[in-house]
Amino acid sequence: MLILVTGGAGFIGSHVVTALTDAGHEVRVLDALLPAAHRTPPPVPEGVDFRQADVRDTAAVAAALQGVDAVCHQAAMVGLGKDFADAPAYVGCNDLGTAVLLAGMAEAGVRRLVLASSMVVYGEGRYECPSHGAVRPGPRTVADLETGRFEPPCPRCGEPLAPGLVAEDAPLDPRNVYAATKLAQEHLTAAWARAVGGRVAALRYHNVYGPGMPRDTPYAGVASLFRSALERGEAPRVFEDGGQRRDFVHVRDVTGANLAALDGLPDLPAGTARAYNVGSGEPHTVGEMAAALAEAHGGRAPVVTGEYRLGDVRHITASSRRLRDDLGWKPQVAFTEGMAEFATAPLRAG
Repeated sequence: MLILVTGGAGFIGSHVVTALTDAGHEVRVLDALLPAAHRTPPPVPEGVDFRQADVRDTAAVAAALQGVDAVCHQAAMVGLGKDFADAPAYVGCNDLGTAVLLAGMAEAGVRRLVLASSMVVYGEGRYECPSHGAVRPGPRTVADLETGRFEPPCPRCGEPLAPGLVAEDAPLDPRNVYAATKLAQEHLTAAWARAVGGRVAALRYHNVYGPGMPRDTPYAGVASLFRSALERGEAPRVFEDGGQRRDFVHVRDVTGANLAALDGLPDLPAGTARAYNVGSGEPHTVGEMAAALAEAHGGRAPVVTGEYRLGDVRHITASSRRLRDDLGWKPQVAFTEGMAEFATAPLRAG
């Protein structure tokens, strides 16, 4: 098949491109090479049709879709950003860009799409109260965060909660601009699928890490921020008390999920959009990740700062059972192995 990968020069996108070519697919890349993600243009893999253009460029998108069998839509601004002034850029790139792509696909007759979504669409993860069962805590308050009360209490009785694994049928509750744009992407692709008889697999990536992550950028994920600090000879700065639970999934496992989703798209009924969590199944705290990375790197031990970001959530870890059951995917890279590799892996200039 000929696969169009938007954002194919980015961290995850470039790994997807390599995996697709290794699997025998023809690949075309559309990437704007935005300065926030690319200080210098990355090398183009041999045999890949690379086109530098913004996904919001209607003419460029139409040209890139000619002869294409399926699309892997990886292009997006990522991360929490610096402040709310980033909102127009996030909405323009992520949501308008997706709308332009979908309109082009509708016109070109391309009906298969794998969307790079995110675990941020859930907001907080799954919680159990001993007295009230599964509950949905509200947003954490500034007053609580300032005094170091980081754990969200039961909204009914105020007692401590036990975090668990979130499944795809959990309520969606985006709590920052980036999260809102990712959920909007899912809604747009679902509307497109119904309108044109398309098929969509929305991959809700959890905390992706691995070789080639961008360094020294406020838009990077926490693993990249810690790795960048270690490379500068600094101690990783861990926010809150370090007890935030996440699912750190290696980029090679994410590329495997993309290939599995592409293979599984024909089995979805026409007009269907189906979400899949992509996680390792090994929850770890942010503090544990920082410590593992620092030890493997041989750098300075992490510093727990007590600082916080209001848009962050406390715990969010994945159940990837649907992806395993439906598509036969399973992660291959264990946490210890992945962090040991990432500790010395090259990063890209951000």
